[in-house]
Parts: sequence; C-alpha cells; structure tokens
Amino acid sequence: MKSAFQAFMKLPTTKVGIMTAILFQLIFTVVWMTGYQGITDRLQNLSVAVVNEDPTYGQQIIEGLQGKLPVQVKSGLTLDQAKQQLQDREVQMIIQIPSDFGTSVQSANPAQLHYLINEFNPVMIKNMMTNIADQVTASVNKVAIQSGLTGVFSGSGQASAEQAQATAAMLAQRVVSDIQSVNPVQGMNNQMVPMMMVLASYVGAMIMGQNFQISSKAMASRFGRWQRMSVRLLVTAASAVVVSLIGTSLVALFGGQLGHGFFALWGFQALFLLTFMFVAQMFLFVFDMAGMLFNILILSVQLVSSGAMMPRELLPEFYHVLGSAFPATYAVQGLMNILFGGNGTGAACLALVLIFAVALIIIVVSTYFRRDRMPVSPTVAAAES
Repeated sequence: MKSAFQAFMKLPTTKVGIMTAILFQLIFTVVWMTGYQGITDRLQNLSVAVVNEDPTYGQQIIEGLQGKLPVQVKSGLTLDQAKQQLQDREVQMIIQIPSDFGTSVQSANPAQLHYLINEFNPVMIKNMMTNIADQVTASVNKVAIQSGLTGVFSGSGQASAEQAQATAAMLAQRVVSDIQSVNPVQGMNNQMVPMMMVLASYVGAMIMGQNFQISSKAMASRFGRWQRMSVRLLVTAASAVVVSLIGTSLVALFGGQLGHGFFALWGFQALFLLTFMFVAQMFLFVFDMAGMLFNILILSVQLVSSGAMMPRELLPEFYHVLGSAFPATYAVQGLMNILFGGNGTGAACLALVLIFAVALIIIVVSTYFRRDRMPVSPTVAAAES
C-alpha cells in the first residue's frame, strides 16, 4: 500500500489534479469576493424613468423622489421614450403618473401609480424594483392623505358619523401600486436558464478543448500542424451545431420559455457555443495544456461579469469593463432576449462574431509559429531500440 501511494503521488497527473483543485478554490474565491464586493453601494448605477402626465401634482412627486431613492431618477421622458429605454436596459423601471392622478387623490377612489418592470434582467432587478415601487407608493401615499383630508372636509363645517367612517376608509390608502411586467419570465427555472446554458457551454468547451489538445499532440508525429489545426477546427464547428441542438431541445423538452422560437434559440446557442469553443481552445493553442489555467480564470470572471446572476451595473468598474471583452456577456444578453421576448439580439451576435474572429486569428498565428515534430525514421527507431 505504501509503495502504491508513493508511486501514485510521483505521477505528474496526480500533482496536476491536486493543483487544479487548489487553483479552482483560489481563483473563484478571489474573483467572486472582489467582483461582488460593494454591490449595494452601487445602486445609484441603476435608473428609473418617471413619466409625468399630471403637470400639477406630478411635479411635486418628482421633486419628492429626487435624492430620496437609492437609484437615479430620469424625468422629462414620454411614455414611448421610457419604454424604449426599458427595452434597451437603460432604465430598470418606469413610474407613470397618470393625467388624472391629482383628481383621483381628491376623490373617494384611490389614485394609482403605474409601474413597468422589464423581467428579462437578473432576478435581483425585479426584486429591487418591486421594493422601490412599494417605497415610492408609500411615500406618495403619505402626501396624498393630506390632500385627501382637504378634499373631504372642504366646505363641511361638521362631519357625520357616516362621513367620518367613510373618511377613515378613504385615508387608509389614498395611493395604490399598479405593477406590470414587460417580457415576463415564467418561473425561477426559466430565470436561471441563461446562467445554466452559459455555464454548461463554457465548461463543456473547456473539457472538449483539453481532450482535443491531447488528441492533436498524439497525431503530431504523423500529421503536420496545419492539417491538425484544420481538422480540429472543423470538428469543433460541427460539434457546436450538434451540441447546441441537443441543449436547445432539452430546454424545450423541460418546458423552457422560448420567446422567439426554437430555431432562434438553436441558432444563437450554436453561435455563442462555437465562440466559447474557439476562445477556450485559443488558450490551448497558445499555451498548450497550461492554457487550462487561463480557462479556469476566464470561466470565473465570465460568471461574475456576464450579468447572468447579478446586474452588470452593480459590478465594480474593473469587472464591468472586463466583461465587455468576453463572450459570456453577450451570450447572456442574447439569451435573455430570445428566451423572454426582448429585442437587440443583433448587437450581441455581432459582438460574438468579432470575438470568434479574434480567437480564430490568434489560433492561426500560434499555429504558424509552432514547429512540427520531426517524424522518426524506422532505421533510427530500430537503432535506438
């Protein structure tokens, strides 16, 4: 047993396996602890748009909200302009003050504040915006109660018992929330699909690239570097199409929400999966098996900076900028649009194509500078043996 233990520990693959486990702990801890540090201190990076259709009472509400909410308040927009910014993720919620708001406050019926929340965002956005909506409604309600008192007792010298009871009911809640969702997500399982697909795709691309690197090295004595590169990339491209078909089919089979249809999701997954595969193999072409260390680091960085779990607006500036250089950010954006019915997928596709092209160029250049292994002749091989 002792000799077997010593022999096992002397193997390079054993040492590499232990070091890999340690590096996973080190890299993920450092990246995630620094990436998610101070999230709540950056809420001012989020924005809500206030659409004021009541020029008299609405302006008082806007002035009351300025500086009191933890997020930025954008005013002076029309409803159509605000909806466009909501779709483009420039604002995270719309607060609409209807034209009859001031009249409703003075009447017997509660006034309504309308809220629009875009759900094709990380789930944290919906929870935060819902809490802010409750905060705004409660704040406006306090001011509206005073106006309600004035309206009820205006011209009345004395109130009867029935009037007092009706007034008490009225003043209990003068303003209510009307919260509506744009591009609603059907359940937490669908909310987590973008993160699941990105994680599964990049980890699969890493492991596949590692095995392709081993296969390529095993063929080095029989085939040239250009032949091996060409075959490897062709198999990678074909694998992306097949693997994405299986992934999309499984999402649909388990009731996934397909806002733009099956083929749109399949095509987009094939694109970002192909990009993942080329990026993962790019490091292996350049650094050989040591490239897996870069892949582990890139995996951790992309999970933090892509916006799959946490809004990118709340990340430190370093991770926000860094995430723009990696494909997972655009994969998440495109998946949220395709799955939940949003728009703007074209920009994500273009970014993925550019990253894919850069990875391909680096692969070709690294292959150009790599020397072929010289084949060993049968005579030399016999002499050495």
